[in-house]
Amino acid sequence: MAASLTALVALDARFSHLPAPNVDLSPVFPDRLRLSLHDDLGAFEAWREALNIDPMAVVHRVQGQGGTQVLKVHGDFAGVDIELVGFTPTPATEPLAAGLGAVS
Repeated sequence: MAASLTALVALDARFSHLPAPNVDLSPVFPDRLRLSLHDDLGAFEAWREALNIDPMAVVHRVQGQGGTQVLKVHGDFAGVDIELVGFTPTPATEPLAAGLGAVS
């Protein structure tokens, strides 16, 4: 996990101005850092841009019976696989238009 820890220190030194993500390290994937951001897809985008990860590589999914949007992408930084994940609640749907079952 030395490479991941070294990359984490380098991330902090270079990108300390960005919103702080949750950081996960795992001995199962010793050359991977998982950075997750919650309730702020703008922070996800700031990190994606800073890490120079192609926006076309971002995968969008929905989980929690449609209640949570998830963005995920992988990139490379300092020789380590960076898994960047963003979570945000799915916006509430608008009430149906009047006459179509909307409650007043």
